[in-house]
Amino acid sequence: MGRLVLVRRDQVLQGGQPLAFLIGIFSALLIGILLLAVSGHDALAVYERMFDASIGSSKAWSLTLNRAVPLGLAGLAVAVAGRMGLWNIGAEGQILAGAMMAAWVARIGESWPSPLLITVMLLAAVLGGALLGLGPAVARAQIGVNEIITTLMLNEVALRMLQWLIHGPWKDPESRGFPLAPILPEGARLPGLFQQAHWGAVIALLVIILFGLVASRTAWGYELRVAGSSGATALYAGISLKRKILTVLVLSGGIAGLAGGIELSGSSDRIVEGISGGYGFAGIIVAALALMRPSGVAAVALLFGAVQVGGLSIQTMGVSSSVSTILQALILFGAIGAGVFSRYSVKRVSKENQEVQ
Repeated sequence: MGRLVLVRRDQVLQGGQPLAFLIGIFSALLIGILLLAVSGHDALAVYERMFDASIGSSKAWSLTLNRAVPLGLAGLAVAVAGRMGLWNIGAEGQILAGAMMAAWVARIGESWPSPLLITVMLLAAVLGGALLGLGPAVARAQIGVNEIITTLMLNEVALRMLQWLIHGPWKDPESRGFPLAPILPEGARLPGLFQQAHWGAVIALLVIILFGLVASRTAWGYELRVAGSSGATALYAGISLKRKILTVLVLSGGIAGLAGGIELSGSSDRIVEGISGGYGFAGIIVAALALMRPSGVAAVALLFGAVQVGGLSIQTMGVSSSVSTILQALILFGAIGAGVFSRYSVKRVSKENQEVQ
């Protein structure tokens, strides 16, 4: 009989990753049908509601775009670090840091003209996320501390800082005892795009396109790819790995911070503990499915935004919104599983001679 083994293909199958992504979506929907049927729900009716709520109308599209913005920027933040073989697991905290810096600017610049206030808020958000990424960047570049651990731990630090501000110095005196920050001034709101969508979608898309161009068409991007593929080759070519690590992790944090600033000024009327919404962790999935490529981040973020918006809409049918989380995980596992077969083929090994047949 023999046994089955995976053997690396001489060449990766053309179009293997897009096909793997589609297989992941199909597998997730199929397994989701089984789960919904077992729990006593009409799977087709649930999927129809999710479809209508996420992309079935212009209002639905606006809600999906608003969800996709922080997902796309968080995914890009992870992908920026991933291009160099680094893992930024702190996007969640960096989003909070960006939102806090933007909220601080809104407090001191309440009387500023709206264009100036929003611009400074977003720049401050970038700075907040970058500052939170600076510590792990220095630790990794100078003494080799694993950035996964440091960025992950700083998520909790950022959350506790936000809680302290909301319960203390920033607590709204008119909140009747509830731990709420004051409502943002009207001039701190991003202009609308259509329906409930705001200009954050345009900003996020421009950032993703800009980094894609820089990564693929500049010397800096080339050096980043070299450093990510082989540290020894980078050193031989005269590329400073320490400088690249510092730059990449700080840039990654800044992009995540921008997501926090946009989320605050575009989708919230005040800063709250849950403003990060789990986008930082979901961004890891987005980046993984996009193969750490900016070109794929926007598409994956849009899909996940639709899944999340659709997941919230089915609660009125008695279905838990966690269905959307399950579907996101299934898409990831399905795509990873299918992606393996674009790089490996299944062969049978004879027990007698242990040769691949």
